Amino acid sequence: MWYNSDMDFNLNYLYRPERRLYYIPADIQMVNDYYQGKFPKEIAKYSCSFGTYDFPCLFKLNLPEYNGTVIGIEYKNSDGRIEYPENLSYIFLEETYLIAAQYVDSEIIDSEMLEEIVEDIEYSCQQEYFAKNRKIIYPYPYIQVNNRNDKILIHIPCQKTKPAVFAQEHNVDMFSKQELFKWAFHEYVTGHYNWFHMVPYLEEGNEAGIFDYAFAHFDIKDFSLINEIYGHSIGNKVLAMVGNAMTECDFVYQSARCHNDNFAMMIKDMPDEETRQKLMDFFNGISAFPECGGFKIAYRCGVVPMRNAINLGNRVADAGKLAQSLGTNINRTEIKFYTDQMYDDYLWSKQIHAHLNTAIEQDEFLVYFQPKYSVATKSLVGAEALIRWNYKRKKFLSPQLFVPQFENFGLISKVDDLVLLKVCEYFRKWKLLGKKLYPVSVNLSRKQMENSNLVDHLVQIVDLYDIDHSLIDFELTESASFSDKDYMFETLMKFRNKGFKISMDDFGTGFSSLSLLTGMPLDTLKIDKSFVDNIGTATESAKDISVMRHIISMAKDLKIHSLAEGVENEIQFERLKMLECEMIQGFYFSKPLPAQEYEKLLD
Repeated sequence: MWYNSDMDFNLNYLYRPERRLYYIPADIQMVNDYYQGKFPKEIAKYSCSFGTYDFPCLFKLNLPEYNGTVIGIEYKNSDGRIEYPENLSYIFLEETYLIAAQYVDSEIIDSEMLEEIVEDIEYSCQQEYFAKNRKIIYPYPYIQVNNRNDKILIHIPCQKTKPAVFAQEHNVDMFSKQELFKWAFHEYVTGHYNWFHMVPYLEEGNEAGIFDYAFAHFDIKDFSLINEIYGHSIGNKVLAMVGNAMTECDFVYQSARCHNDNFAMMIKDMPDEETRQKLMDFFNGISAFPECGGFKIAYRCGVVPMRNAINLGNRVADAGKLAQSLGTNINRTEIKFYTDQMYDDYLWSKQIHAHLNTAIEQDEFLVYFQPKYSVATKSLVGAEALIRWNYKRKKFLSPQLFVPQFENFGLISKVDDLVLLKVCEYFRKWKLLGKKLYPVSVNLSRKQMENSNLVDHLVQIVDLYDIDHSLIDFELTESASFSDKDYMFETLMKFRNKGFKISMDDFGTGFSSLSLLTGMPLDTLKIDKSFVDNIGTATESAKDISVMRHIISMAKDLKIHSLAEGVENEIQFERLKMLECEMIQGFYFSKPLPAQEYEKLLD
């Protein structure tokens, strides 16, 4: 046979216009050579010529003009721009619709089991909902076999499908009422109900005896991976498995496949924990599919409790999808319950997203400076620039209310650029006033690091104000530094070579701190506030002091300055002084200050 019949395949539906097939008869040796990627030179030289439909292929012909196996190549018919082969025989192939089956990593054996292939494809067409209207033509005039890139593609002529005629000719009379109902309210791939079928139940469920219900919207995590590894045919069967499970589930009133791998269910109203357990049992029951081997299927589900669903009608899907979107763990099934606070947070994120450009134009963003002090002398040694937002000039927003949102939207680079620009503006002003200038640290976000032109871009901003590069300290948070170490080290070295300072912020909160320290061109290590918090409290332990001592000692050995964040009282200050920490930052000396107040410290 021509392939291992245990292999699965993907089906597709193609069209070919009238064309010419140029060919040479193929014996067994030529067929074997073809599967080794060796084409007869008489055919191979025409590969990818203008007007050809594909690479050279095997054809099993059953035509009056020729009956047998050939190796050939198809050309468009009657095109004056094409240089047709003059030394090859050809036959005309009529306009044809084709069922295309793709096999991956198939084992080639011989050519005597081609009928078995046709039977498998025909059986799959009968089983697959999307292919039920596609019938192989018997006796088939030819079968085309294309072996390329570890894939076998088999094309078999088939009849034109009804849906194509329906869509193109707008001929409603061609279909029965049952067929029209199926196409209107059933999903194309699995045959399950679609979203349009569910909407009336959401709007007037009482007509169907549904008075109280909760709503669940879910998708399959990494579904694209199933398609890529096991093929779309298996992916479709997984979707059908989910549809069948929803149909058979005793707590589901109505269900639908919405789009792609997204599904929706109207379910019985139950206490939240009972709902969670019922759904978890449901998902566990469809977490394995035999043809996916040991691949464990995980789901991401958003649940809208009855108390919310009853007031949303057909808008309930938006709430379900919102809760669903909060499931971010890749490897396990997650169930998230919708709350009004979720919606408020979502609405708020949209509002500030839409208002960002206006806020920049209206100069609503302000820079505050949190001073840094020498532990040894208690004198000012620099500051950290912090963003503040005077939202619509009505209220100041905490950075926690907008910075994470801008990070999620990919807009944080715009804010970081704005902070640097404002810092440079202040430096220029203070320079003209004759103030003493100290380095100021500004944030360097993960999003900024993705910009291949980052160094030149930031240098351009600083040089625009004629600011000494040594006055700018770029802070890279430890958690933002792991996507590509080599690229990160290279970029930071470029900053260092330009004369800028480099700090690592929030040291100790990530997972690869020590390996980063050996490669990053650091000037300062900022020890995270979480290490300082317990010092001087009833919960302080010898371990806390030991960890701090070793971090500070390690920084000193590496010739990196140490700075402790979040120092709030005399006891913490004295402990850090004893441990020989070089700098501190925190409320013990100063809270973040508006530029006008920080300016007074520069006298």
